[in-house]
Amino acid sequence: MKQISALALAVALFPLGAVAQEEEGTSLMEEGAKLFFRGLLSEMEPALRELEGLADEIEPALRSFAEEMGPALRDLMEQVEDWSAYEPPVVLPNGDILLKRKRDAPPLEGLPPPEDGEIDI
Repeated sequence: MKQISALALAVALFPLGAVAQEEEGTSLMEEGAKLFFRGLLSEMEPALRELEGLADEIEPALRSFAEEMGPALRDLMEQVEDWSAYEPPVVLPNGDILLKRKRDAPPLEGLPPPEDGEIDI
């Protein structure tokens, strides 16, 4: 019986100790989380610095690509109404890129529906 009452007393006093510790500062869980994230940040720092350097190297090429291809991509976006009606692009060995419409896609406005076996190139 003494063991049960001692256990009950310890369980009752445990939250009081945790509350007192939280009032003084941070809890053990918070301290553990802070230490974990500090360690994680120190491990990731070299990779993040490499990524930053890579981004600095790639930035001029991306700006050039956007300036040159931006108008063409804008025109393409205006012409294609529903991207879900197309299969993923296929790159041919000569570098050409094909955008094929899915067979079950609705026909384009102004064009007759393709006959069976007919391929529009």
